[in-house]
Amino acid sequence: MRVNLASVFVDDQEKALTFYTEVLGFEKKTEIPLGEHRWLTVVSPADPDGVELVLEPAGHPAVGPFRQALVADGIPFTSFAVDDVHAEFDRLRALGVVFTQPPLELGAVTTAVLDDTCGNLIQIASSV
Repeated sequence: MRVNLASVFVDDQEKALTFYTEVLGFEKKTEIPLGEHRWLTVVSPADPDGVELVLEPAGHPAVGPFRQALVADGIPFTSFAVDDVHAEFDRLRALGVVFTQPPLELGAVTTAVLDDTCGNLIQIASSV
């Protein structure tokens, strides 16, 4: 058994696609129209056949309160691995990304938390 899909709820799929591809550096993998929304996934260019991240519409009534509670408590919705949190922090800040937590060394891991502009906090992490 292995993970092949993971989801992140987004307010606006087009805005999310732009942020996740043009800013974070993912690549669009799948786009299938489904009425008002799309089945829309992105992947890491380093692993184009790996885990797909679904940019999931946040329309379900339970999603809003759930995400609002996570953001209010400063809890990231998910975490992405990077080679060097400090370098990625600098790169993303130069692109205008807002961080709610700058790089923080926590023993064997370094993390930082960013706002994905689509209603989520996202953690980036690297092993020391």
